[in-house]
Amino acid sequence: MDLSPEELQHLSIRGILSESTSIPKYSPKTFYLITLTLIFPLSFAILAHSLFTQPILAQLNTYPQSQTQHAWTFLLVFQFSYLLFLFAFSLLSTAAVVFTVASLYTSKPVSFSSTMSAIPLVLKRLFVTFVWVCLSMMAYNTVFLIFLVVLLVAIDLQNVGLAVFSLVVIFVLFLVVHVYMTALWHLASVVSVLEPVYGLAAMKKSYELLRGKTLMACAMVFIYLALCGVISGVFGKVVVRGGEDHGIFARIVIGGFLVGVLVVVNLVGLLVQSVFYYVCKSFHHQEIDKSALNDHLGGYLGEYVPLKSSIQMEHFDV
Repeated sequence: MDLSPEELQHLSIRGILSESTSIPKYSPKTFYLITLTLIFPLSFAILAHSLFTQPILAQLNTYPQSQTQHAWTFLLVFQFSYLLFLFAFSLLSTAAVVFTVASLYTSKPVSFSSTMSAIPLVLKRLFVTFVWVCLSMMAYNTVFLIFLVVLLVAIDLQNVGLAVFSLVVIFVLFLVVHVYMTALWHLASVVSVLEPVYGLAAMKKSYELLRGKTLMACAMVFIYLALCGVISGVFGKVVVRGGEDHGIFARIVIGGFLVGVLVVVNLVGLLVQSVFYYVCKSFHHQEIDKSALNDHLGGYLGEYVPLKSSIQMEHFDV
């Protein structure tokens, strides 16, 4: 890719998608291994989760009273293990893709082993940022639940005005606040890897970078969430609950296909958020010193070797 800062800052969603999908060809083996070891398990777990929980929930009503407590304990342990797995592989996938894209951008030698070696230190920074994001999402969820309760009370009291107001607030909270918070989180994750800030400082930097590109960021996040929702919905209807309408072989084939589609969606999503970081930097006329970025990336591997010249972002050479 040979894009000037002016071309980067004016990229459309289609242009960002095109640039993102072209990146893996510069190091196909590395991205293949990242996809196979990190993104595939993550995508498989997201869809296969309902295959295990659905039968447990369905059988809870048929269990004797003496076995109910044991079943609920098993379900809670399974849910906790699933969330822990999801959390770990989500951070690992983000760290691996962002680090690899940045290494390609700075013409740093790229390999799967070098990426995996850098992940432990990157992971610490992403974890701190994720904690702050979780705290923000808890505040959002609290407000969301309050208005959900207000809606239920309004319906029970047949208060049409209050019910409509609550519906509007819930709609805005989900389609605006939730999508914006997700966009803020994704960009803050990239900032945590590529800049010497993380946690609350990374969220603040992400907020600054999003200004002027908020609608574009929210549109891309909404498209991503919608695709994931459709894939999960089809998987649940056909594979999880479609036993009577589809044979085992058909469910396996369809399930495998949907997992593959989700893998592609997740990989492209991670690449898009990496490229979008450079787009935002260019939009705000913030020069990216390749020398400093190279040193920063090398620091994860103990390879601080300052370059003699300061190379600014004249071309986006990946």
